[in-house]
Amino acid sequence: MSFQNTGGVGVTVPNANMAASLDDDDFEFDNQDYYSLLNVRKEATLEELKASYRRLCMLYHPDKHRDPELKSQAEQLFNQVHQAYEVLSDAHSRAIYDIFGKKGLEVEGWEVVERKRTPAEIREEYERLQREREERRLQQRTNPKGTISVGVDATDLFDHYDEDFEEMPGGGFPHIEINKMHISQSIEAPLTNSDTAVLSGSLSTHNGNGGGNINMTVRRVTSAKGWGEVELGAGDILGPLIGLKVFRNLTSRCFLTAQCGLQFSPRGLRPSCSLMTARHLDQNTMGYLQWRWGPNSAMTTSLVRDTKSSHFTLALQLGVPHSYLMMSYQYKFQDEDQTKVKGSVKTGWFGTVVEYGAERKISRHSVLSATVSIGVPQGVTLKIKLARASQTYLFPVHLTDQLLPSAVFYATVGPLLVYMAIHRLVVIPYTQAQKEQDLELHRKSSATDIAKKKHEAESAVLLMQESVKRIKEAEESKMGLIILNAWYGKFVSDTSQKQEKAKVIDVTVPLQCLVKDSKLILTEASKAGLPGFYDPCVGEEKSLKLLYQFRGVMHQVISADTESLRIPKQSHRIESES
Repeated sequence: MSFQNTGGVGVTVPNANMAASLDDDDFEFDNQDYYSLLNVRKEATLEELKASYRRLCMLYHPDKHRDPELKSQAEQLFNQVHQAYEVLSDAHSRAIYDIFGKKGLEVEGWEVVERKRTPAEIREEYERLQREREERRLQQRTNPKGTISVGVDATDLFDHYDEDFEEMPGGGFPHIEINKMHISQSIEAPLTNSDTAVLSGSLSTHNGNGGGNINMTVRRVTSAKGWGEVELGAGDILGPLIGLKVFRNLTSRCFLTAQCGLQFSPRGLRPSCSLMTARHLDQNTMGYLQWRWGPNSAMTTSLVRDTKSSHFTLALQLGVPHSYLMMSYQYKFQDEDQTKVKGSVKTGWFGTVVEYGAERKISRHSVLSATVSIGVPQGVTLKIKLARASQTYLFPVHLTDQLLPSAVFYATVGPLLVYMAIHRLVVIPYTQAQKEQDLELHRKSSATDIAKKKHEAESAVLLMQESVKRIKEAEESKMGLIILNAWYGKFVSDTSQKQEKAKVIDVTVPLQCLVKDSKLILTEASKAGLPGFYDPCVGEEKSLKLLYQFRGVMHQVISADTESLRIPKQSHRIESES
């Protein structure tokens, strides 16, 4: 990467070594938080940085300690505070630190970047490096996608109870069979930065008759506003296919997609064409209008509204041979498992279908859903879907050709009971064991660093003793803020005191040292980076519990790890004054 000059000013960009360093897959941000070390906001002004820096310098200055061991520990902590202040007080270094962390400051190349470059310009440089990194990864990415669908005919389960059912001789067990199957797979092969080839194929069988096809698509991104693709395909039933598709952003709120194809079937040429336009009606609503000409000509219009808590679709199609009206609604629960419940109704010339179901995330990369479809004349079908990363597995189970209440009941209750049993007996124990295993590995990998942080925290507490003594005497003389007891870590309820002590550390001295003018202010950052603190339980949720006295009245506060804290609260001041 060469140096570039703009406008006669010596502005340079990071060199190739720097780009390679930032592009390294092993690049990780340092876990030391300079903002937390100085106990300032990420938006802190230079005056706030100076005030915190002076306060900590007075605390850790090596000349204040005569004991050789304490003097050595003070030098180490003093250097850390000085380094944090140097980085955050310089706008250029601070912008790099905010983007890359401490590791980014060690990369060669930034020192020759013009000092007048703004944080926004540095961020643009980072984004440019990221784009180059993605370009280099194109050759390694195939983005495989696949779908496996297995259709099960289980009508024999409920036809036994039909009055017109004639029992087959030779067995009392219902006959359940797989009557159809479909498998499809696709991979992408980036050719250049703007060209991508997609190879896809599928095989399907239904009641003993099968077929398959293979397709090759080449897509070119022509600009930021559009792309085009050419498709070539062949199959054992429909024959060769040639297609062309174009996408274009007409405005910032509207886009257009046009597609045409030519199928060489045994019955002759079968041309087809479709045109779709879409427009953003508001921030969460899209309107679609599609015209399709060919073997299944139709005109379709739809309205889709997607918000954080719901998804609504209304569609109308007029065509030959199918015309229908469809409405669906999905509610999204704001929980960790991303649970969704959905329902839809669709009616047209072919009949009416009502569907309802639920979807839930069962692991980090897996989503499970179950849908009950009740239709006339289709009957009752249970559809089970498992999405695992880019692979999808579908299991439509056809229960009955008629509307039997028993089939609807078992299709609804059965999957729910099975899911609850598997979730409680298998999924929850597995995920808990996986979390504990990951946590243990994380603890082992960071054991050396944690031991170092613990030693630094203990050294800092020793260095704080004299300052804390003076602060307490000053606060007691004016009945100000006295920290009686403070603990930081994971508090385990309903367990022995021994177990609880293993998860928390005493931070009474460090917090009292942060008291100034009868106030204690902690910013929105992990408290493990504060002077005198360290992480006693890596990877687990932590909180801060403290007991303090203000104006002769005792108070207790529990605060989450990254939650800002201000003591005393305004209500405490009012109570004391009254």
